[in-house]
Parts: sequence; C-alpha cells; structure tokens
Amino acid sequence: MQTTSQGVALLTRAGCHSCVHAREVLTEVCREFDVAMTVVDVDEAAAESPDLRAEYGDRVPVVLLDGIEHSYWEVDVPRLRADLAEAGHPKNV
Repeated sequence: MQTTSQGVALLTRAGCHSCVHAREVLTEVCREFDVAMTVVDVDEAAAESPDLRAEYGDRVPVVLLDGIEHSYWEVDVPRLRADLAEAGHPKNV
C-alpha cells in the first residue's frame, strides 16, 4: 500500500492513543483548509509495503504532507497550517 503523494496522510497503528489524538487534531486542521486526510495503519499496510512499517513504525503517529514526513509523535499544528497555506490551500474561515 502506498500513501498518498498529495495532501495529508496520518500513519498510525492500532492501540496507539497518541494516534487517536493526532487524528482528532488533523481532522480539524484539514477541515480548516478543505484538505482530505488519508489514514494508514502501518501494520495493516506491511503486507503490501513492509518498508512503510520499517521506516515509520516506531514513530507513529507520523504526519506526511504531500508524501514527505512533516511531523511525528505529535502534530505540529502551527507549522502544518503555515505549510498548507504556503502550498496554496485556502483556509476556510
């Protein structure tokens, strides 16, 4: 399984309480900027893409922006908002 190369992706794993919180925060930020979010469980994806779990599994939750690692363990909200605005995503006010 590949993560989306455009937009916001959240890499998670089952039983990760930090991942639940990160998803809540990301959902709100993505709503502000009208950006879709993809959620990928690294353990489920390992069958098709073992490199994904090997690369990110010990750092979940991981936020990818346009396929590039943006933050891990916590969502860097100010930086994400700034980067989304810079990428031309209009903020829904």
